[in-house]
Amino acid sequence: MDLSDLKEILRILEERDITEFELEQDGVKLRVCRSSALGQGATGAPAPARAAAPVVAAPGTARLPETAAPAAAAPLAAESQADGTVVRSPIVGTFYRSPDPNSPAFVSVGDSVRVGQVLCIIEAMKLMNEIEAELAGEVLEIHPESGQPVQYGDPLFTIRPA
Repeated sequence: MDLSDLKEILRILEERDITEFELEQDGVKLRVCRSSALGQGATGAPAPARAAAPVVAAPGTARLPETAAPAAAAPLAAESQADGTVVRSPIVGTFYRSPDPNSPAFVSVGDSVRVGQVLCIIEAMKLMNEIEAELAGEVLEIHPESGQPVQYGDPLFTIRPA
């Protein structure tokens, strides 16, 4: 099974809104679990999924890179600094400040945020992962530009705790 096969499987699962899938072939075991879609938006575009988890595990076979870990497996890391807390990316993907190009940003510098409020979306393998605030406070800085790729651990926001 190569990367193109894996991408095709994930595309089919997303199209059909399948939340769990398991396949064993030639000594490779693939198990995919994701939360169901949160519904359709007014534009007809799929709503962001909470997390997607491609997991490949079998003795003597290659594993997916750790950077492909799902948002659910890696808790959103927040790092305290003198002037605020840095919220870091829990996954590799593309950073988006709004749900679509015609919508306002989830948050802007100077906004007050509450725990659980969506800060941004990170797209990974065609799945939209909402990144939520783990602390209440004021947004001091937004590090990446919308549409910019981010790596695991990259700073996303600096928030001054309330």
